[in-house]
Amino acid sequence: MNITIDALTSNIQLALAPVFLLTAVATLVGAISTRLARTVDRMRFVQNALYGSQALSDKLRMHYEIELREFKMRGRLCTVAIFFNVLSGVLISLTVLELFFFQTGSVALLQTGYVVATFVLGLISFMTSLLIVLAEVVYAYRSASWDMPPS
Repeated sequence: MNITIDALTSNIQLALAPVFLLTAVATLVGAISTRLARTVDRMRFVQNALYGSQALSDKLRMHYEIELREFKMRGRLCTVAIFFNVLSGVLISLTVLELFFFQTGSVALLQTGYVVATFVLGLISFMTSLLIVLAEVVYAYRSASWDMPPS
């Protein structure tokens, strides 16, 4: 087998490019999971304050009820972002597998359109996840308790 250095370099680049995207996907899943965990922790605190035995002022009770609705929305946004991010990871992984099979010549029936489709869909899914994360961050900022009433 006579392989030139240019062909070898090209194959390595072809195989590594999607792997860098997978690293970004994994990092984003971790970041979103952290945001979701913080939201859930705060929601539990607010629920304990609302439904616990301590007496709350009407203003604070109303504030906590609004905050619970906001946490529910933020949790949904995080969950949807994680879904699209994981979908992106699966599609990019499929792209890597397809490229591997093409390079080895294992699957002659596979068309190049599949590689393009899975890669493009993976990128679209990743961008969708990023946009949802942006929406969640903006929503979190806007719903922050800047003027929380005293208990």
